[in-house]
Amino acid sequence: MKFTKSIMIAALALSVAATGCKPKDADVKAHVETKMAENTDASNVQVTVADGVATLTGEVKDEATRSALEAAAKDVKGVKSVVNNTVVFSAPVIAADDPLMMGVTDATKDFPTVTATVNDGVITLNGTIEASKLPMLMQTLNGLSPKKIENNLTTQ
Repeated sequence: MKFTKSIMIAALALSVAATGCKPKDADVKAHVETKMAENTDASNVQVTVADGVATLTGEVKDEATRSALEAAAKDVKGVKSVVNNTVVFSAPVIAADDPLMMGVTDATKDFPTVTATVNDGVITLNGTIEASKLPMLMQTLNGLSPKKIENNLTTQ
């Protein structure tokens, strides 16, 4: 009876010890976050860990960073697998004419009878304007450094 009790106690102790060795998700998460902090491009990435599965979410600058973060998370003890839900950030594409058009819009805002378009660096003016105000408008538009200004305005 003592022998059976001893075996049961040993088995219980072994199972407690084995369970105690398994890393807790919170500890694994902390280790993954520490590993991620080594990569300066990981500032927008969040980590969650459930049952040893690390999930990465957020935006990264490129595919290389995305892969590096996944590899770093996989290297952490206690991570069984990684779900990489990060996305590569894509900056909005700004056409070369957009900044020029913003300047043209600002320059013509006080001239409601003047319409302006920008195409490939060329400003095209249409509509009517008082003759005395035309030099001021042209000076402002020339200050924006367009390739050319096509003046189709009618002066009054």
